[in-house]
Amino acid sequence: MTEISNNPLGFKVEHPGMLTLLQDLGRFGQAKLGLTNGGPGDKLAFNWANRLLENDVNASMLEASFGGLKLTSQINTVICVTGANVPLSINGENKPLWSTHNIAKGDKIELGFASQGIRAYLAVKGGFCVEKQFGSVATVLRENIGGLTGEALKPGDHLPANNAQHSDKQHHLLQQDQPNYDQEIRLRVIPGYQQQQFSRLQQRRFFAGHYQVSKQWDRMGYRLEGPAIKCTQTAMLSEGITLGAIQIPPDGQPIVLMHDRQTIGGYPKIGSVLSLDLSRLAQCGQGANIYFEPITMETAHNELHLAKFRYDKTKVVIKSW
Repeated sequence: MTEISNNPLGFKVEHPGMLTLLQDLGRFGQAKLGLTNGGPGDKLAFNWANRLLENDVNASMLEASFGGLKLTSQINTVICVTGANVPLSINGENKPLWSTHNIAKGDKIELGFASQGIRAYLAVKGGFCVEKQFGSVATVLRENIGGLTGEALKPGDHLPANNAQHSDKQHHLLQQDQPNYDQEIRLRVIPGYQQQQFSRLQQRRFFAGHYQVSKQWDRMGYRLEGPAIKCTQTAMLSEGITLGAIQIPPDGQPIVLMHDRQTIGGYPKIGSVLSLDLSRLAQCGQGANIYFEPITMETAHNELHLAKFRYDKTKVVIKSW
């Protein structure tokens, strides 16, 4: 696990980009306090960044939305950038994503702006040494919790990290094993117990419909635009909300709830998106084309096991510099 560092060194934030947050896998067991999970929007890219660096699975890193992040290193270490297709440069020299890179004191690290996908993940060997709040460093802006001060990174911020020995080998994920961030995706949905509140006609309308991501999307949820879905019950007593729940508000336009969602809500829910597919949705922006496909609980379990098997069996390429 990442330890809190007494070292005053680490990385200086020269420019935070459009939105850069410190994240680990999330904050769990705190919903009773009204605190949501947080955590990486694209969990697969997050996991790969830590795996390539041989970090603990929960080591904290930066989630940079859209790009534009600029850092100056004050230590010797190793970094890795995964996720959205953003240009990565070290001291002005272009470097590949999904690969580890040695960093020396004084090096300038810069992420350009994303050409495909939304969120890029910058990880450092050993993780950033930030104190946890309620068991996690995950930044949730709405709750003003996590990260350095509960806020997005700002110019001049200091990201503490420990020195790490440079590696004589580079760890790399082959392009064929890297995810594609298409702006047309099909989300697999496990129907919930409130499915009976939607007529068979409305269910067919939903699953046959073509939706687009509206201008209202963020880490809390994705509001979609497309065929309006009617429910026999437009409101209900508030209840706990799971990750990926698809709420249907009175206007009939679905909302897929993400990692920074509220902990309770009172809109009916037609089902929940399979957690595997939320990583793909988190890389979509306004105008992305969304389709839904119903699957059973048994199929969802199988897909989760298969995904873990494929992840574990995918080989990291190790080569000399």
